[in-house]
Amino acid sequence: MNKIAKILVLIIIQVSSLIAQLNNDKVFIENENWSEFYNSAKVNGTFVLTKLNSDSIFCFNKNRTDSSFLPASTFKIINSLISLETKAIEDENEIIKWDGQKRFLENWNQDQNLRSAIKYSCVWFYQELARRVGKEKMQYYLDVCNYGNSKMGDKIDTFWLEGDIRISAKEQIKFLTNFLNKTLPFSDRNFEIVKNIMLIDSTDKYKYYAKTGWTARVEREIGWYVGFVERLGETWIFAINIDMNGIDDAKYRIEITESILKQEGILN
Repeated sequence: MNKIAKILVLIIIQVSSLIAQLNNDKVFIENENWSEFYNSAKVNGTFVLTKLNSDSIFCFNKNRTDSSFLPASTFKIINSLISLETKAIEDENEIIKWDGQKRFLENWNQDQNLRSAIKYSCVWFYQELARRVGKEKMQYYLDVCNYGNSKMGDKIDTFWLEGDIRISAKEQIKFLTNFLNKTLPFSDRNFEIVKNIMLIDSTDKYKYYAKTGWTARVEREIGWYVGFVERLGETWIFAINIDMNGIDDAKYRIEITESILKQEGILN
C-alpha cells in the first residue's frame, strides 16, 4: 500500500471513529412496554430502534444493547458490500455454481446469486465470496468500517460464524446508520445493490429491509434480526438479538420485531 493510500485509510478510520463517538452520545430511552413480546415468547434479549439521524434511541433491556455476539448471517450485509467493491462478484445477478454437496437447507443446494443467497441465507455462497475477497482486503474493510470489534482471525470463511468477531445491537445500529448515510467506503452502486437484495416487503406506505442471523455453530445460540423500514419519508433502523434454544426459537426474532414495529406505527 503506498503512502497516499495509507493516509486515506487513516482519514477514513478517524472519520468513522468520530461518527461512532457521535452515535455514543445519543439518548437511550427504555421502553418497558416491549417486554410483553419477550415475555409472551419466553425468550431473553434486547431490541434497539431509532429514526435515521435522530438523537434518540429507543430500546428494551438497555444493559444488553452493549453485549457483543457473533454476527452470524447478519454479516452477509457487509460481506455483500465488500465482495461487490473488490469485484469478488460483479453484481446481484452473477451466478456461482453449486458444487453438488448436499447441505443443511434444500434451498442451498442449487446455483446461487446475491439475490437468492441473501434470501435463503446461503452459507456456502458467502464463504466462497469471502475466500475470493481474501484476508487482507477483508480485514481492511472491517477496520475502515469499524465493524464490531473488527477481529477477523485466521479463518477467512467461518470467522463470522464461529470466530473472534463480535458485534452488539448498538453497533449493528451504527453500521446500518452509516450504510444508509453512505459514509462507508463503498460506491453508490454497491450500496443500492445490497439495499435492494435486503428488501423483505413493500407496500404503498413502507419498504421493509432486513437480514436474519443465528449463531448455530457455537454453544451459546443467539438469534439476530437487523434492518430498517422506510415509511412516508422517514427511515427507522432496528436490531434485535435473543437467546435461542434451537431452531424452534428462530421465529421469535421476526415475530417480536414486527410486533414492536406495528405497535410503534412503523410497519402498518
